[in-house]
Amino acid sequence: MEGYDLQGPALELGALVRADGTADAAEQIRISLSMLNRHGLVAGATGTGKTKTLQLMAEQLSAQGVPVFLADIKGDLSGLASPGTPSGRVTARAAEVGQTWRPAACPVEFLSLGGLGPGAPIRATMTAFGPTLLAKVLGLNETQESSLGLIFYFADKNGLPLLDLKDLIAVIRYLTATPEALHGIGGLSAATAGVILRALTNFEAQEAEAFFGEPEFDVHDLLRVTGDGQGVISVLELPAVQDRPQLFSSFLMWLLADLFHALPEVGDADKPKLVFFFDEAHLLFGDASKPFLQSITQTVRLIRSKGVGVFFVTQTPQDVPPDVLAQLGARVQHALRAFTPKDAKALKATVSTFPRSSYDLSHLLTALGIGEAVVTVLSETGSPTPVAWTRLRAPRTLMAPSPPDVIQRALAASPLQRKYGTAVDRRSAYELLSAKLPAPEAPRERESEPEPAPKQSMLESMLESKELRSLTRSAASALGREITRSIFGTARRGRR
Repeated sequence: MEGYDLQGPALELGALVRADGTADAAEQIRISLSMLNRHGLVAGATGTGKTKTLQLMAEQLSAQGVPVFLADIKGDLSGLASPGTPSGRVTARAAEVGQTWRPAACPVEFLSLGGLGPGAPIRATMTAFGPTLLAKVLGLNETQESSLGLIFYFADKNGLPLLDLKDLIAVIRYLTATPEALHGIGGLSAATAGVILRALTNFEAQEAEAFFGEPEFDVHDLLRVTGDGQGVISVLELPAVQDRPQLFSSFLMWLLADLFHALPEVGDADKPKLVFFFDEAHLLFGDASKPFLQSITQTVRLIRSKGVGVFFVTQTPQDVPPDVLAQLGARVQHALRAFTPKDAKALKATVSTFPRSSYDLSHLLTALGIGEAVVTVLSETGSPTPVAWTRLRAPRTLMAPSPPDVIQRALAASPLQRKYGTAVDRRSAYELLSAKLPAPEAPRERESEPEPAPKQSMLESMLESKELRSLTRSAASALGREITRSIFGTARRGRR
């Protein structure tokens, strides 16, 4: 089909489907590797095959030396670590779409958020996570988010490393007790501090302290390639955080933002340095503040130049804000449902986002079978390809969770488990503030007893501490990453 006859390396999605519903194995639908940093969308109703599309794309990327990151919410994607099981259905699909099918396993690294679940723990310090993402997790409004930014700014200015939850709580309590500490840079109302503290306390009760701390995850560990040239697939296992969807989506956004900060500019390359699949994307955008949406849009727009491709995975394109959707060059749209007036409206909106085609998309999108999709991507020259009704290939890896012993062997051999497996709790804001709290004064027995000399304020004493001065340099370096990120603008909000 014109536009899919690519010359360079590409992902093989499947075969074009004729008007009579049969597949034409001679017409292969492909996505150029060189265009994958233009991002993409995989959408469709529950049960239409989105997860298998992720699996198909991930294993082909790995085979061509491209590292992959994806989140495994249901546990199905652990099958990437095991070879697929031959069956009559798989054999028939392969023959139909012109695929030479052989079972194969991929090199997989299992990760987990804070060690809750199988996999090497991913942690972030409070400083690196930053107030913008934390406000999203806590459900704060814009005023409360601004106050949280001021708290982070105060900690940075006064050399108080924010590594975990208890550090942030300690700083908020200190500022509540000594509001004059914020003189000249703003103010923190008791009511707002109370709201933030209650939200943090509830957050802490959900074992959230496991996600924050050290050693902090280095995003360069997502870019590994095996000795034989295969890209490592990093699978973030999320069975323990299904009831905390905002935390999950915000952590993925933190990883993406950290990649943007850490990676050098590469421009256009023959293939991406990493492809990042952002599953359940509606969780990221739901109830998001305007500044948060702006930061996501900017990150997606600019991270292309770092060689990172981002695919958002969700049920309908309407789950993705227009400014973000406009950045997505590849579209793999599985079947949609139109059982209700709301569904019909969503279907009409989805049809309007596709290029003109010979298909009746309003009908086709509701009639697609499992493992079929409507595809349009960017050609090697960057122009949109024609819309193609596609019957997708079968993954070569296991289309079910890997057996427990396979996962255990992968964990035992993991260099990241050795690197991040043991949490570290070094001296930070909580310890510094606790050590500097003034002792209560003893009651005076005689009125003639001379008044005690004025005590230094806690902040003055802290700022004169030699130990604190030595910590300030490392804290400022870590905090500088958050402050200098243009997408979050923490320092600017703090100064206001």
